[in-house]
Amino acid sequence: MKKYELVSDLTTDCDGKTLYRIRALTSFSDVKAGDLGGWIEKEDCLSQFGNAWVYGDALVSGNAWVYGDAKVSGDARVYGNALVSGNAWVSGDASVYGDALVYGNAEVSGNAWVYNNARVSGNAEVYGDARLSGNATVSGNAKVYGNAWVYGDARVSGNASVSGDAEVCGDALVSGN
Repeated sequence: MKKYELVSDLTTDCDGKTLYRIRALTSFSDVKAGDLGGWIEKEDCLSQFGNAWVYGDALVSGNAWVYGDAKVSGDARVYGNALVSGNAWVSGDASVYGDALVYGNAEVSGNAWVYNNARVSGNAEVYGDARLSGNATVSGNAKVYGNAWVYGDARVSGNASVSGDAEVCGDALVSGN
């Protein structure tokens, strides 16, 4: 049984693609049957299983996929080949795109961008105006925020924090207890 449907008479255009508002067909998690959700391009963008949901004016398009118990809310955008899974949450005006992965209990919020092949996992948080790109990873309980930029093959893990106007790049490893 499907948990949601695309509402064919509620559409919006995003970068030349038609996105459809979703409507819950069953109740699950904090979603009640009949609730309107966010916008997706096609059913392949949001799993019909688990508690995954797109809320508010959030957009999911392209080959992006939201599944498990993941949430996308606010005005967030998930597109390209990006995956958001587990209990991850993408919110605010955040963007996750390219081949980026956000999973586990990770959170991406504010005006943060996670893109290319970047990974955010565990209980990690990327927020504010932070940028995470290339093959960079943020994991564990790490936080990247402010105007910080982590890129290349850089890794931020453990309880480490990168903030302000900091740049972490190349093969750098920032970790903490």
